[in-house]
Amino acid sequence: MTFTFNSVQKNKIGLSSVIMTSLSFLCFFYAISAFSQARIKVINGHNAEGFARTQIKNETTKELACWVAIDGFKAKFRLPPAATSRWFTANDTRYSYANFSSWCDNIEFHPQYKNYPNGGQVFG
Repeated sequence: MTFTFNSVQKNKIGLSSVIMTSLSFLCFFYAISAFSQARIKVINGHNAEGFARTQIKNETTKELACWVAIDGFKAKFRLPPAATSRWFTANDTRYSYANFSSWCDNIEFHPQYKNYPNGGQVFG
């Protein structure tokens, strides 16, 4: 009976080790996908006439492929490393910053964006 108890106890330790190892791998793969996303900052505001506007700041060291859209109109552009895009302004005062949508990703995953103009002002 003592032999059975010891073998069951060893199996419990082995099972917990397998579970912890599996959880470690899952956390590792989740962390890699979180670090691979482009880091951007979306800046919203209003101009002097009261029109809503938005701007994107690239907080990475890589060029990004981006777009900003409002009411079905989409502006596609490239954003250099550590740069801020030009202001994209709505054409109606009824729009707010919530009506804008934006997206950015590494340009190496979207080579078609290399044909679009540079939409950023590089800090200097």
